[in-house]
Amino acid sequence: MSWKIWRSSGKNTTNHVEVNFIEKFTSERCFHSSISCSITWFLSWSPCWECSQAIKEFLSQHPGVTLVIYVARLFQHMDQQNRQGLRDLVNSGVTIQIMRASEYYHCWRNFVNYPPGEEAHWPRHPPLWMMLYALELHCIILGLPPCLKISRRRQNRLTFFRLHLQNCHYQMIPPHILLAAGLIQPSVTWR
Repeated sequence: MSWKIWRSSGKNTTNHVEVNFIEKFTSERCFHSSISCSITWFLSWSPCWECSQAIKEFLSQHPGVTLVIYVARLFQHMDQQNRQGLRDLVNSGVTIQIMRASEYYHCWRNFVNYPPGEEAHWPRHPPLWMMLYALELHCIILGLPPCLKISRRRQNRLTFFRLHLQNCHYQMIPPHILLAAGLIQPSVTWR
């Protein structure tokens, strides 16, 4: 029944935030496997394959826990182990979504320790980026090859996205997602 909020789970440690949260969560409370609860995570990056395994293990020990994860970006999304880890989480009942502007705003206002005067600097990830990450997440969940290549130029802090869709992407990704990403045009029927 608690609405407790944990912030900065990655500070002063070498563990990833997911592992820190699980350790902190289970150590701070007498948490029996029969207890039901829902946990919502807002993460800067999607879980890596090792964190995905830790999350799956935690959930198998606590079957009454439901987990929803909102991420701003995909962590090393070309790595096959990371892709499989995300698929495994989804297959074990975890909901993973790329933050839309509303979730990003909620996360920014409630969880980010920004310096005074910096609150207007959201979103760091424009809606187009969110849409491309969401498209790639669908490819991951469906077991499709990567469709998104991301490269960064350190000098100018620029991020470049290159979209490479194959026939399997068009055949397997739901049309409403392709339409939302602007990759297909709506069909119009005239009578």
